[in-house]
Amino acid sequence: MERRKFLTRAGVAGGVAASMAAPAIAQSSTRPEIRWRIASSYPKTLDTIYGAMLMVTKRVAELTDNKFKISLHAAGELVPALQVLDAAQSGSVEAGHSASYFYIGKDPAFGFGTALPFGLNARGQNAWMYEGGGLDANNEFLAAHGVTSLPVGNTGAQMAGWYRKEIKTVDDFKGLKFRVGGLAGMVLSKLGVVPQQLAAGDIYTALEKGVLDAAEFVGPFDDERLSLHKVAKYYYYPGWWEGSATLTLFINQKAWDALPPDYKAALRAAAAEANQWSTAKYDVGNPAALRRLIQAGALMRSFSKPVMQASYKAANELYDELSEKSPAFKKMYGPWLKFRDEQITWGQYCEMPFDSFMASTRRAS
Repeated sequence: MERRKFLTRAGVAGGVAASMAAPAIAQSSTRPEIRWRIASSYPKTLDTIYGAMLMVTKRVAELTDNKFKISLHAAGELVPALQVLDAAQSGSVEAGHSASYFYIGKDPAFGFGTALPFGLNARGQNAWMYEGGGLDANNEFLAAHGVTSLPVGNTGAQMAGWYRKEIKTVDDFKGLKFRVGGLAGMVLSKLGVVPQQLAAGDIYTALEKGVLDAAEFVGPFDDERLSLHKVAKYYYYPGWWEGSATLTLFINQKAWDALPPDYKAALRAAAAEANQWSTAKYDVGNPAALRRLIQAGALMRSFSKPVMQASYKAANELYDELSEKSPAFKKMYGPWLKFRDEQITWGQYCEMPFDSFMASTRRAS
């Protein structure tokens, strides 16, 4: 009797399992085959920036039973490095992987997508993007340019770059031909710098040939791979123009709208995973890379307090000017500034005292 009950229950359970499994199989088989191409602004040698986007493509394929396949193309393979956004806007590719601030020539509000000088650190930037309204504000702005976006990597705080000569006073900036991205170039131009925006793969040659006097990129892990220490020996900090830097996946709006909901969810999840991974990767790679750079002859220097104060003053003047010229910048700047100041207030009671104590203890040991 009990055996018959068990078999009956097993049969019912088996039937339920079969009825649950069948729709899943059917769903998988009826999922559309979608192929995208993504053009990147970065070379394959930068295995954290480029690698984060590569991680996204692989994870999306896994999450969609290999139905949504994305091919990633390094800088120059499909379009020039600094024309990636244009390609995504036109629809010649479905998406582009780049730094939003490369495109401030279109509108200075593009700076918010990556970093503003004297802005947020990595934690603050992610908090602003995901919970502070930053991503929504960015995408509202980008809608007028025919794209939407997802964060897909954060470098953390950056170094201030490589210089052929020391920067001891503000006057040392005058006439300096400096590769620097985003709004930092506008700030530094107020101090006499001649800013240049070059793709990663062009920086070494420009420094070597004297086209540049100085260049910044990210930090030790990437700078070592670009061999910048071989053509400029003074390595400055802090990179006040990028307390963190978000990399962006620009997605053609029509291509995004055409995606099934579960494919959109897969892309969002993959991008968020890569965003966190990239910061962790840099935090692991930068300390060892810095030691190697110093052993190879890099000379560490910090900007003086007068240089930092002059830069901060110039940045605030610029933001007032841009708010007058760009309605989009003005609309985003007010809420962003309030958020930044709240993060600084909170941090001075928690993160900053802890980090300062640990650093002083380490120096004393």
